[in-house]
Amino acid sequence: MTLRQAVETALKQNPDITLARLDEAKARQGVLVARDPFTPHLVIGSGLAYSNGFPMSIQGSAPSVVQANIVQDIFNRQQSLAVAQAKESARGAALDVAGKRDEVVFRTASLYLDAERASRLKEFARRESESLQKVLETVQTQVREGRALPLAEKTAAANLAHARQTAELLDDDAATSETALAMALGFSAEDRVRPVAEERPTPPLPSSEEQAIAFALDSNKDLRKLESQITAKELEKRGVKAQRLPRVDLVAQYALLAKFNNYAEFFQKYQQNNEQIGMSFQMPFAVGPGVGAQVAQVESDIAHLKIDLNNARNKLRNDIEQAFRNVHKSQTAAEVARLDLDVAREQLSVDLAQMQEGRVQLRQVEEARVAEGDKWMAFYDAQYGLERARLSVLRLTGGLMAAVEGP
Repeated sequence: MTLRQAVETALKQNPDITLARLDEAKARQGVLVARDPFTPHLVIGSGLAYSNGFPMSIQGSAPSVVQANIVQDIFNRQQSLAVAQAKESARGAALDVAGKRDEVVFRTASLYLDAERASRLKEFARRESESLQKVLETVQTQVREGRALPLAEKTAAANLAHARQTAELLDDDAATSETALAMALGFSAEDRVRPVAEERPTPPLPSSEEQAIAFALDSNKDLRKLESQITAKELEKRGVKAQRLPRVDLVAQYALLAKFNNYAEFFQKYQQNNEQIGMSFQMPFAVGPGVGAQVAQVESDIAHLKIDLNNARNKLRNDIEQAFRNVHKSQTAAEVARLDLDVAREQLSVDLAQMQEGRVQLRQVEEARVAEGDKWMAFYDAQYGLERARLSVLRLTGGLMAAVEGP
């Protein structure tokens, strides 16, 4: 896969995003649950019974063949604030999904770079082993002819063994990275995803640290989520205080009465069908000390969240400053590695020219190839370090998704 394909697959299949979406759906359903008291509740049943004497009540209602009750909140400030709190919790869950998406994109991109680096370095290690094999064969010929000491053969053999060991380790690293990438994309641990060799454009970074910090403070999902949690807690506190406010409910009832319950004998007038509709008013006068304690608990939670928010802002600022320093150091390391590579390539070109003139032996040329391979490996390491450092800046400033997905 290309990097873009890997990211698109991860966004569709990554289990962490799926779990976050399930939590978001649950939070949205919580809004409907909180709104439920403001919708009419109709209950139809029967209080059927035989009466001997005065018709007494059955669970608070007169005996009836059929009865129906409708209840609906008209004014319930505490429940209204609970609805607002549920909406804010749903918004926080949506922010959590967005934050999880950014996290998955960064992890996928990092694993992709790891797999790509391991694959390239593995190829260079293989070529280095081939060159060192040629060096060993040349030295062995020289030893047999008496033109080199046995120590030189042992040294060449040891160098070849080290190179092969490095190649095996890099092959294991590649397998591990490709499996980790597959799992991040939602595949099983038996699968492997291999990066496709491609030229990727370098995404632009913010022009300065201050601009990057401003972008981050404005778009960071973790900060927005903490702010949403504070808002939800403020609504919860208002809801607890609202227990002191009056409450108004709509109440409607219907009852189909029967003569065998002796209504005609004990009441002046008997009517078979009976309806009533009205309002129920409740005014709390003494709510007890629990309300004050609940308010104090919520205020403690709010103070805790505000401290977390302040710490998160400071950490974000520090992380961005550190990320910019890492980009600068990585750029310097990449430039040094490029210059070293240029020197090694030029040296190999000189050795090849001198070998054609008979002034340099094949052994020296192969050793120059090995040195060039080492410089290539160092160069790619520096390039991957720089790309990873840039991804870290983009992640913190909220521009990672656009940079990875491209135009």
